[in-house]
Amino acid sequence: MHALIVIDVQNDFCPGGALAVPEGDVIVPGINALMGDFDAVILTQDWHPSGHSSFASYHGAEPMTLTEMPYGPQVLWPDHCVQGTPGAEFHSDLLTARADLIIRKGYNPAIDSYSAFFENDKTTPTGLEGYLRTRGIDTLTMVGLATDFCVNYSAVDAARLGFTVTVRQDLCRAIDFDGSLEAALEGMAQAGVALA
Repeated sequence: MHALIVIDVQNDFCPGGALAVPEGDVIVPGINALMGDFDAVILTQDWHPSGHSSFASYHGAEPMTLTEMPYGPQVLWPDHCVQGTPGAEFHSDLLTARADLIIRKGYNPAIDSYSAFFENDKTTPTGLEGYLRTRGIDTLTMVGLATDFCVNYSAVDAARLGFTVTVRQDLCRAIDFDGSLEAALEGMAQAGVALA
């Protein structure tokens, strides 16, 4: 069984959004076109409470600076994907009705969550692994935003958990912050993720 995992295709990550990924909206038609080819379609959604600890505003810091959190280094982001705001909604062209499951992440105010599988402490699960296993899904194709953060963390975690994982680079876009894209591609390849 093969699932398509669509990572964080939300307004705040698309052009005009609070944390816009260049060309983040360009991938939507291609993702929609793929959905019918899979046994399951799963969407992830960044879903932060206002005042989240990963927001630069929470620390009175400049966005895109680093701080140290109990679970390790954390990029401080502009406020984004705040629960119930237009920025947190999926891109209006994304075929959300095709989704078997929507996984929301990043809702714990004390910890960020890039991966679809674990919060950034790398131990607190989202429940996605259990869902996939109980449905007999062992192969994943990942698309979405952003290649170097949420797609990367999700793909590496999935490979570590024993799933067969492919990332479709043509249907992802990156923030590419301080060399993050190159590092992410290397890390995914080392973890056994196929980069298509």
